[in-house]
Amino acid sequence: MEKYIEKFIRYLEIEKNYSGHTVLNYRLDLEDFGRFLAGTELEKIDYLSLRKYLGVLKEKNLGNQSIGRRLSALRSFFRFLCREGYLKTNPILMLSSPKLDKHLPSFMTEDEVSKLIESAFARGEADILGLRDRAVLEAFYSSGLRISELVGLNLDDIDFIGGILKIRGKGKKERVVPVGEAALMAIKKYLDRRKKQSSAVFLNRNSRRITTRGVRYILVKYLRLAGTKPGVSAHTFRHSFATHLLNRGADLRTVQELLGHANLSTTQIYTHLTTEKLKSVYDKAHPHA
Repeated sequence: MEKYIEKFIRYLEIEKNYSGHTVLNYRLDLEDFGRFLAGTELEKIDYLSLRKYLGVLKEKNLGNQSIGRRLSALRSFFRFLCREGYLKTNPILMLSSPKLDKHLPSFMTEDEVSKLIESAFARGEADILGLRDRAVLEAFYSSGLRISELVGLNLDDIDFIGGILKIRGKGKKERVVPVGEAALMAIKKYLDRRKKQSSAVFLNRNSRRITTRGVRYILVKYLRLAGTKPGVSAHTFRHSFATHLLNRGADLRTVQELLGHANLSTTQIYTHLTTEKLKSVYDKAHPHA
């Protein structure tokens, strides 16, 4: 199994150009499957083998989401093996994935976002870390970035005149997104005061590119200062960005482009939130509601 996993991993890296994070997840899932097989020859893997593996995953009390991700990796793996001629038949075709619970993404109201960003102003203009934190929060909300995209921002990625950011997203795909005036001003103030010369936009206190962990620490700190409801994460900013755009009339296809979603179906989860908003307005406004 090991040599086939390596071939598949190289295919993901070279031909599919997947990110290192995605490739690592595929490798871990497939290596776990390989350990379960314990030396079984590739040609002898059948539907029954896969059913047993599914049973083992359930015995480990893994959630349906985790099991679904493992099976997705296996489906891609076996498709690759069949396409390359290593297998004649695909043993996973008849195996169904567990039903996934649909969870609506959490989001903050516009007032909650404003209160959170305003809480960063308390540190004052003299504090370089305060200026950085304000710029981080403004950029996060203004463009709906993933945390990895925010951390990866370089100075060359910002067009201060045109008001756009060049983003390297999932699968190393690039996209261009607009950024608001408030975020641009906050970034510029921070950069003007920053002494360290670096290609990275956001630096930590050691003058190195800030990490995803560092950004999460910033969020936790200001969430406490703002007294925001518990359960808010870095991704909540992204959810809030999308929800607020849709609530104010943006179309789904535009939001898809801004978020960098490959499929419109991924973006459609936010329509559940906007539907709830419509129903709420209807209940308050319609005389027979």
